[in-house]
Amino acid sequence: MKTESAATPAKSPFADVTASDATLRRFLHGLPGVDTVGLEARAAALGTRSIKTTAKAYAIDLAISMIDLTTLEGADTAGKVHALGAKAVHPDPTDRGTPTTAAVCVYPDMVATAKAAVAGSGVKVASVATAFPAGRAALGVKLADTKDAVAAGADEIDMVIDRGAFLSGDYMKVYEEIRAVKEAAGPARLKVIFETGELSTYDNIRRASWIGMIAGADFIKTSTGKVGVNATPANTLLMLEAVRDFRAQTGVQIGVKPAGGIRSTKDAIKFLVLVNETAGPDWLDNHWFRFGASSLLNDLLMQRQKLATGRYSGPDYVTVD
Repeated sequence: MKTESAATPAKSPFADVTASDATLRRFLHGLPGVDTVGLEARAAALGTRSIKTTAKAYAIDLAISMIDLTTLEGADTAGKVHALGAKAVHPDPTDRGTPTTAAVCVYPDMVATAKAAVAGSGVKVASVATAFPAGRAALGVKLADTKDAVAAGADEIDMVIDRGAFLSGDYMKVYEEIRAVKEAAGPARLKVIFETGELSTYDNIRRASWIGMIAGADFIKTSTGKVGVNATPANTLLMLEAVRDFRAQTGVQIGVKPAGGIRSTKDAIKFLVLVNETAGPDWLDNHWFRFGASSLLNDLLMQRQKLATGRYSGPDYVTVD
């Protein structure tokens, strides 16, 4: 009797789902519909939870450690990226007990500069790729973009899906592009950005989450931060439910990154409550949860100083990015 070699890779639990356009569509449209009222009510209710002083101090440090400090502007310079890297490593130069941020995120041409700026610190370098933020480029260009970033030293790749293909119902194209970028990224962790503000419905966000997870994303991410509607408690809650359910089904844990519009300590703590109450404490770590919210860091530092001293520092206490 023929036996399977130990070297033979295990069959993906979703091999049948991704066998064709039809099977993938059937799976995605067979997911439970999202109860909009229930989802938004739960997100709002969790956002009212009160946090005690000791827990607040812990939450602030945890949130700082989860930030992807980002600069994604056409006017980015090496000097700006070096300054950003220095801030990521020592967010508060007056208090070396302040946690480092999780990563700095830059365009591919600035990866080497960012890598030098954070060398030896443990801060990761993330790079947007795949024709960020619109994603309007041929696959070959997207793969070259990804490979260039990894070759320059990127630890993480933030890719955008082809929203046009998704909204046209070409789910297989979206799936195959994610798979191809995942392969091109090699050892770098892959964050897949859905641009939830352009997906129109919660059902679409749930479907995009499952495409990303099935295709091999290490993180699923709400937004580029470049459109009007970015991360919200409701769309993040929905994605947290997706990664929770995916791990329950497959044993594979996937991270979540809300990005854009999270500016205050109060907002950040609301999101941490969502994580704890929905996915669970296993996700309360920067390996599994990130904030794409650079302006958030300054408020967290101000609140941290307030807890330590009982007063707010002056307006020059934090740098203006």
